[in-house]
Amino acid sequence: MQAIVFSEHGDLSKVHITDVDKPTIKPNELLIEVKAAALNRLDLWVLQGWPGLNLKMPHIMGSDGAGVIAEIGSQVTGFNIGDRVAVNPTICNSLDAFAMAGQDNMCDDFAILGEHLDGFYARYTAVPARNLHKMPDHATFEDSAAASLVFVTAWHSLITRGNLKAGESVLIVGAGGGVNTAAIQIARLAGAGPIYVVGSSDEKLALAQELGADVLINRNNENWGKTIFKATQRQGVDVVVDNVGAATYFGSLRALKRGGRLLTVGNTSGPKFEFDNRLMFGKQLTIIGSTMGTSADYATVMQLVWNGKLHPIIDTVYPLDQGLTALKRLENGDVKGKLILTPSHDKHRS
Repeated sequence: MQAIVFSEHGDLSKVHITDVDKPTIKPNELLIEVKAAALNRLDLWVLQGWPGLNLKMPHIMGSDGAGVIAEIGSQVTGFNIGDRVAVNPTICNSLDAFAMAGQDNMCDDFAILGEHLDGFYARYTAVPARNLHKMPDHATFEDSAAASLVFVTAWHSLITRGNLKAGESVLIVGAGGGVNTAAIQIARLAGAGPIYVVGSSDEKLALAQELGADVLINRNNENWGKTIFKATQRQGVDVVVDNVGAATYFGSLRALKRGGRLLTVGNTSGPKFEFDNRLMFGKQLTIIGSTMGTSADYATVMQLVWNGKLHPIIDTVYPLDQGLTALKRLENGDVKGKLILTPSHDKHRS
């Protein structure tokens, strides 16, 4: 079967499209014919690699997918061949204390499809039955794939970990990426406000406004830290969502009011930086880290997507053989929302 893979870590020159063996499923797994797969910045980080990441090579990329059940393992019940399914990308097979408490994104053998295990940039992929959710008839494969990782990540960060409340003010640093477009919508759905968004272009900020942002700040035209300070009557905001990292962390901490909290799930500009600890204890701030989400988070947020309360933003849909073009666009950052690949060219039902 055709797949997008790499056999050594590095840049996009290491990625190629080739034929690989079709997966053989285990008794607790199902084989999914992938109808749509979504790109994430995570793909590029996995490609670059880091100490301790030991992958089976060649590695099939892609953490988000939706499709149709093609084969069913001998121990699996409740599914039929042809069922349309979305896939929770968080894998947990252990029965440790975290898993027993429903915190499967913290269990000992925690893994993410496409990061630690083969992913969705292929015609077929094998997935544990516990990770599958049947899609309603009206839901599209493209929307379901686009929503999975970014919406569960934003939901777990803002709602489960961040305990966001109605009426709280929120600053989201970044306007066009998948997690940030999800975070804007989730903050609005939770009744938060005002919602401030810092973006790199007027076009991305216009999208943020459509999604529910109240105050738009173009970081190329103004000092966003000072703008937030003035807009909040020198008080700051209750919550900052900052997944940029080194380039913005200091400004994000300064933008918080006393007792405020900073939420982070990533670091697109770099993982290591310095900050003034006087800000932390002087303003009694809290930094909250978050990774992916629990099975309960995934079920909750996907129902909100399928019920039309939340809307994944899709930039462009590409066939699998144009996957390198899509990955280059992702690397360049000129994307509003999600880029989608369609490994199976079935136009009958999207």
